[in-house]
Order: sequence, then structure tokens, then C-alpha cells
Amino acid sequence: MKRVLTVLFILLIALNSNAFEVKIRDLTSVVGVRYNQLVGYGLVVGLAGTGDGTSVYFTINSIVNALKRFGVTLSKTDIQSLQMKNIAAVMVTANLPPFAKQGDRIDVTVSSIGDAKSLQGGTLIMTPLRGPDGKVYAVAQGPVSIGGYNAGAGGNKVRKNHPTVGRIPNGAIVERQVNVDINSKSSFILALKTPSFTMATRIAKTINGFYRKQIAFPLDGGSVKVVVPPLYRGDVVELISQINQLSVNRTTVPRVVLDEKTGTVVVGGDVTIEPVSISHGDLTITITSKKSVSQPNPFAAGQTKTITNKKVSVKEGKGKFLSFPKGATVSELVQALNKAGATPRDMMAIFQALKAAGALNADLEMM
Repeated sequence: MKRVLTVLFILLIALNSNAFEVKIRDLTSVVGVRYNQLVGYGLVVGLAGTGDGTSVYFTINSIVNALKRFGVTLSKTDIQSLQMKNIAAVMVTANLPPFAKQGDRIDVTVSSIGDAKSLQGGTLIMTPLRGPDGKVYAVAQGPVSIGGYNAGAGGNKVRKNHPTVGRIPNGAIVERQVNVDINSKSSFILALKTPSFTMATRIAKTINGFYRKQIAFPLDGGSVKVVVPPLYRGDVVELISQINQLSVNRTTVPRVVLDEKTGTVVVGGDVTIEPVSISHGDLTITITSKKSVSQPNPFAAGQTKTITNKKVSVKEGKGKFLSFPKGATVSELVQALNKAGATPRDMMAIFQALKAAGALNADLEMM
């Protein structure tokens, strides 16, 4: 009977591949099957003089304790004369994937917690990574890749990206696995990644329609409970696999996302605006300083001094009114603003004003 259902399942997916939009696996996750965060404290060695200074005492204590484990004992005088510029204290973080087994490798992120200038060229020495329960689940070690640099000479500096945070791809080995016994469950819960009463109901109806029995029940807008049928007792993995391949029509919420840090504006294609007129000016304030030397007369009693002359200029651009009818799309709005010479940061201010005026038919999300 199970083989017959599997064949029917494959045929249904093939026949309806164009009839649906999104698979259930892209909309939900099984409660209890998730990533677990790990964290550890370690040392990065081998830096080219860009490590922590002598004022970072926890770095000094860490290297002293590390040397003790290798049979090297330092006197107080030796400790006081230590130069730590080739070493940096770091916090190491990682995400332990579900079903990760002993011996699997995971990526780690290394972040400086002292006053190190850069982690470029450094190597993380063996660092245990612990979970919220205090147990060690992985051990990290390896060369740090920062994807940038920090250099300077003669008072001039050049910096690319963020040199005090780096990654070690496959830099940690899993030592302890988190056991999740799926097959012994009599029921499980599908958690929606984006809560919606409509989508929860659709998912439950899709599952019940395929298996032709009431096994899925929407608990709320964010979760659907699935009772394991007798045919799949002890084989819940196959049931979840089949449910993940089922598809439902997805309804999206119009949204505009603004990232003020980078000046990025992301707008969905189905976002519309109400009838509105927009005028946006441009105010620029510039303060410049120029140094000059005040030289007194040869026989005067004055002194030669450096004087800073400041100049303040204010420039206000002319605003242009742009009118849009009912049902106009944001794509038309952006095209008009681009022609008017609006920058991404100008658009951010305009979108916020549209939302405040009730003319933007979308959710506004600030990052």
C-alpha cells in the first residue's frame, strides 16, 4: 500500500508541476529540527604586528595558560615583558546543522574582542565550541580568511572590508551530535517561516487532500500539526519527505525594504501607491576650513601663529512636484524619481513619507 501511495505521489507531482507555485518545504520547517548555535573563546596567532596590545590583560592571561599546558612556565618578569602584538583574543561562533554527525565539518566565524587592528594572516589555535548546555559540540582550528586588508604608513591608511572579523570554511570538526529521533514520533508540527492564517489553512488542506484523510490541522497562523498515519508509523522520514514535495499557491505580502546603512532600496513588483503628489528638495551644507599663517611685523612683539579660516555654504536644490494617479506602481514612481535625479537615500525619505501619508500599499521594513 505504501508503494502505491509513493507512485501516486510521484505522478501527482509530475502532472501538477505547473499548477502550483511553492513547495511546502520552502514555506515550513519541522519543529525540533533546527540549527544550534555554538560559541567559544580562542586565540589567533601568527599576526604581523596587528594583534592585541599589552593593555588587553585577558589575552596575556590566555597565552600564559596556553603555554602552561605545553610545559612552559613564565615568571612574573617574563609576563610583564611579553609583547602580544602577534596574538589576538577572539570569539568563535558557528551554527551546528540538524543531523550533523561526528566528524562532519562546519564553517566558523572569528571575531576580535581586544584591540587588534587586523586578523589577516592569522591562524586560530584549537578552540572548543560549546552549546547553551555548556557541552563541547565541535572543535575549531585553522587559518583565518578575512577577505580584506588594513595597511598604513606615514599617517596614511588604506582599509578594505572589515579586517577584525574573518571566517574559516570547514574550520570546525563536530565532536558531539544532537540526536533527533524523528521516526518514533506519532505527530509533528510544521512551523511556517512567514506566519499566515491563509497559508496554514492551505497547507493543511493540501496535505489532507493528498492523503484523503484528516491528518493535518492548522493550530494557528504559524503552525500545522500533522498526525502520523498508521501506515507511516516508524517511517516518519518518508512521510515528511512526501509532504515537503507537495505544492501550494503562495500569497505574498507587498513589502518595501530600506537599508539605510548601505543605501539599498528593494521594492516588490506588485506594490502600488494611492493618488499622491511628491516634491523632494535637496539641502546641502558644506563647511570648509583653510589654514593660514599670521606673521607679525619684523620689529613687533607678536608671535607667528597658525590661523584656521572656516567657510560655511548652504545650497538648497529646487524641488519638482510629481503627481501619480490611483493604481500607479512603485516601478513607475522609481522611474519618475530617477529622471528627477533622486538618489537612493532620497528615495528612502520619500518612501517613509509615503507610508506616513497612507499612500503606500505595502509594509515598510527598515534594516
